[in-house]
Amino acid sequence: MGDTSVKKVESRHSPKGEMGQKYLASGVRVAMRLWEDEPPAEAKPASTRDYETVGFVLKGRAELHLEGQIILLNPGDSWLVPRGASHTYKVLETFSAVEATSPVSSAHGRDEHEAPKGAKA
Repeated sequence: MGDTSVKKVESRHSPKGEMGQKYLASGVRVAMRLWEDEPPAEAKPASTRDYETVGFVLKGRAELHLEGQIILLNPGDSWLVPRGASHTYKVLETFSAVEATSPVSSAHGRDEHEAPKGAKA
C-alpha cells in the first residue's frame, strides 16, 4: 500500500520564512510556498539554489532574471528555474505567486541561505 497521509495547510496560519514566503503543503520530494503581495522592489543580487522551482503568477508583474535572460512574468504565467541556475527577481507591480520546489526548499536551510552569483549552492 502506498503512502496514505493527507496534509492540508491553511495559508493564513502558515509559517513565514525570512524572505517573506509562506510555507504551504510539503511532502518528501516537493514543497509549495506562497509569495503574497510582495511590493515593487529592485532585484536582489543573483543567487543559485540547490533545488528547482516552478511557479505560477496569481497577480502583479515581475521580471525573472535567469542566466542572463530577462523573462517578464504576468498573471497566469508559469516559469521554471532549474537547480543551480543563477537568478533573481525584480517585482514591478505588487506580486503574488505560488511556487513548488523539488527537492523541498525549506529542508536543511536551503531556502534561507542564498548562494551569491557564481557560488555553489
